[in-house]
Amino acid sequence: MLHQIHIPRYPLNEFIEVFVYFKGVQHEHNVDRFLPNGDVEILIDFHDRPQFIYDNNSLKEIQACNRVWASGLRTEPITIPSGTDSEMMVISFKKGRASSFFPFPMNEIKDSVVDADLVWGRDLGSLREQLLEIDDFAERFRVVEDFLLSEFRSQLDLDPCVAFAVTEMSERPDAISISRMNHQIGYSQKHFIDMFKRSVGVTPKAYLKIMRFQKAVSTIDAATEHDWRTIALDCGFYDQSHFINDFKHFSGFTPEQYSKIHTNYQNYIPVG
Repeated sequence: MLHQIHIPRYPLNEFIEVFVYFKGVQHEHNVDRFLPNGDVEILIDFHDRPQFIYDNNSLKEIQACNRVWASGLRTEPITIPSGTDSEMMVISFKKGRASSFFPFPMNEIKDSVVDADLVWGRDLGSLREQLLEIDDFAERFRVVEDFLLSEFRSQLDLDPCVAFAVTEMSERPDAISISRMNHQIGYSQKHFIDMFKRSVGVTPKAYLKIMRFQKAVSTIDAATEHDWRTIALDCGFYDQSHFINDFKHFSGFTPEQYSKIHTNYQNYIPVG
């Protein structure tokens, strides 16, 4: 098994969290449920066989993904292959910072997986063909960096108000009030909601719910015993009922059901 990560150089590192390359991964299961975590990704598949998205309930194939595709911010879980026997590179954007690389507002790709050709034409397909000629994974990272800088450097832009809001909600979801944050930012509520949706993909309120859910996932994973009322309040939920409803919406499981599932990768739950 080969699993390598790479932090891109400046200025890409202001927008991209990490490149991940993996090959020869083996799991005992074939299908994962991936939970909403606020991320946007571009995936480059080095195999020609399609990767499928499955119905969350029936596990029937509902979409085929080929060669290169983009995955938008999610507000609901998605069921995907576990990665067994795959060879892929994943470009994972920093939270709320993918919009400079897309030719349309980020809300247009929310809860969607779209072939790269439909987003950028043949450019990323040509990049993949170039990568297939390279055996060294470090050189592949360099080629992808060079491509992204040549194609998008002039478009790289970060709205400081959106960046501030995303950082606050990501790092302190339990302590954030949307109304107080709007007051700090200084825009009208309507204007800022529109800015945020276009840049991030969802409204600030919806994004905050995802970040509170993520804090709950981390808290449950780290604990050996669970006081559900305390966890709900510590993660910023209004009460235990709201916590359970939101958790089930984002994961398909109640918090108690989730706590009994053993998984080696946060936000990936074996389901088939």
